[in-house]
Amino acid sequence: MLEQHSISTSASILEALHRLNSLPSGASMTLIAIDGAGHAAGTVTDGDLRRGLLRGLPLDAPVSETMHRTFRHISEGQPGAVEEIRAIRSLGIRLIPVTDAEGRLTDIIDTDATPNRLPIGAILMAGGRGERLRPLTLSTPKPLLRVGDRPIIEYNIRALVRMGVSDITVTTNYLAEQIEEYFRQTRPGVRTVREPFAMGTLGSATLCRVPEEGDTLVMNADLLTNISLEDLYLHHRAMKADITMAAIPYNVSVPFAILSTDHDRPIVNGLREKPSYSYLANAGIYLISNRLLSRLPAGERTDAPDFIEEAIASGATVTFYPISGTWIDIGSPTDYQRACELMETIRVES
Repeated sequence: MLEQHSISTSASILEALHRLNSLPSGASMTLIAIDGAGHAAGTVTDGDLRRGLLRGLPLDAPVSETMHRTFRHISEGQPGAVEEIRAIRSLGIRLIPVTDAEGRLTDIIDTDATPNRLPIGAILMAGGRGERLRPLTLSTPKPLLRVGDRPIIEYNIRALVRMGVSDITVTTNYLAEQIEEYFRQTRPGVRTVREPFAMGTLGSATLCRVPEEGDTLVMNADLLTNISLEDLYLHHRAMKADITMAAIPYNVSVPFAILSTDHDRPIVNGLREKPSYSYLANAGIYLISNRLLSRLPAGERTDAPDFIEEAIASGATVTFYPISGTWIDIGSPTDYQRACELMETIRVES
């Protein structure tokens, strides 16, 4: 990306035209102009070059004479970079230069491929036995069951990578060797760690490398969801939360008339016919501050609800982020069939 979309400020307009013409189909038709010291100096598009030629510039004139000098960029380690990238993207700008403290070009973000870069790590829990899905899981761990054209876990890995998350660890237990081999073959950059025993829905996070600062996304590996990780992160930061739980609406319909009564006397005040109640349920996706995550007791079984209850009791700020799109916890044959049908529908329609 950096080599493909950068050009020297001293390069000619003709060379820039050739460079743009040689870009692969679907690539952004933009070049980042860099000076002799490697500083990002401007952006060059086909329109910039045409306007330069219409002004009478010759083909051998340097692109510095026609480049756009006022451009949006982000700095490495910039506070609020996620918000800035989102704001730039909303303007329809596809390529975002990344510069170091001296203004030298170090990277280019293509927001079509990577809409943002979330400064978080991720831990995917993939150690469950999937007993309710037997016999499908007798010889295949649930995260590797195929939904559409790929394993369940791959959807979550791709969503993380698309959001610029590169620090990803998968914790394993049941049929661990299959999951480990899958990532060795397909994504060697993803780390795997194996539980020495069943450590609950959060305990295996103690086996993972977690920085002192920042936040870590912890989620069940066998979920099928299109949750906006960007919105989840921005909500977490805006609320200054220690833990943000993703929540999914859950409706309960009572097939009978419900009595409204006095609490102290057997008196009926009214009836409510077949009422429905809506609740927010735990979606198995958590964004947790690393400071709080470091408090997990090492070498012990810990379930997420217990950890969150203790965090609330200790005064931690725990918020929720409602999922408005797809969320399927693939825990039963019916759930698995529904997930497969959903992916088939999406594939056909696309």
